[in-house]
Amino acid sequence: MKLAVPDMISNSYFPAEAAVELGFFKAEGLDVSLELIFPVDKAYAALRDGAVDFVGGSAHSALAAFPDFRGVKLICAQAQGMYWFLVMHADLKAPRGDVTAVKGRSIGAAPWVDKGLRGLLTEAGIDIARDAVTIAPVPGAAGAGINFGLTAAKALEERKIDGFWANGMGAEVAVRRGVGTIVLDVRRGDGPKRCFNFTAATIATSDALIARAPHHAAAAVRAIVKTQAALKANVERANDVGKKLFPSSEAALIAELIRRDLPYYDAALSPEFVAGMTEFAGGQRLLSGHVAYTDVVAAQFAPLWKG
Repeated sequence: MKLAVPDMISNSYFPAEAAVELGFFKAEGLDVSLELIFPVDKAYAALRDGAVDFVGGSAHSALAAFPDFRGVKLICAQAQGMYWFLVMHADLKAPRGDVTAVKGRSIGAAPWVDKGLRGLLTEAGIDIARDAVTIAPVPGAAGAGINFGLTAAKALEERKIDGFWANGMGAEVAVRRGVGTIVLDVRRGDGPKRCFNFTAATIATSDALIARAPHHAAAAVRAIVKTQAALKANVERANDVGKKLFPSSEAALIAELIRRDLPYYDAALSPEFVAGMTEFAGGQRLLSGHVAYTDVVAAQFAPLWKG
């Protein structure tokens, strides 16, 4: 079986990666390999077309390939909360939490990831057109195998962009290089509170797989839950994954990034989350109308979320 992630050298989808590399899928009887498919809409298109069996990506982005969530279900969360950071160039001296720092600036963001930023700015009273905010892909981030966060940090360093909206690894690298300042970290309270539930890192699979092999979907949920528990018990196990998947400089950072994320490691997909996410998706014109909780989530796996 294949599990696609849109960003690999990152903490964003680390539970999915660790479930493969630490053997938790295998322990549940699944032979799962990782595939990097960027951007996230292409990962979900691969799921729709049967090229992969699971996607570990942003929940709202399933709508790129499955209109109104028809044909897809979220089966568990990798972690709670919208998990991207707004990082501005250090020379701009933007204060933490100051959303107005984006006015008149160019912000790099990946396709579909950018929708989280657009929704946040709208919620915070920023008019993207009026306030001359440019949100576009990061130069050089389109190639296969390119890590978005690290590419964004490099583009910021080269002043190709004024800021970026990307994963925690890219944010950490930019800060440590002295070229970036974290302005917004939604998970930890920056920006409008409602934005926390705009999206989350989840595991999705097709309705077809659930119908054909519900035991495989259940096994995948158990693998993620056990991976979350293992990292909570010993976060240093993240280093083993980092050494296999990351360049040495980023591998050295991953355990600390995961330590910060552990409070959000919860596999549950709550009605509150789905309500927040679908309201955001509707505001971004990604939905044609109301969808119910069970249109989005395979609720039959809820008993597995607590292990």
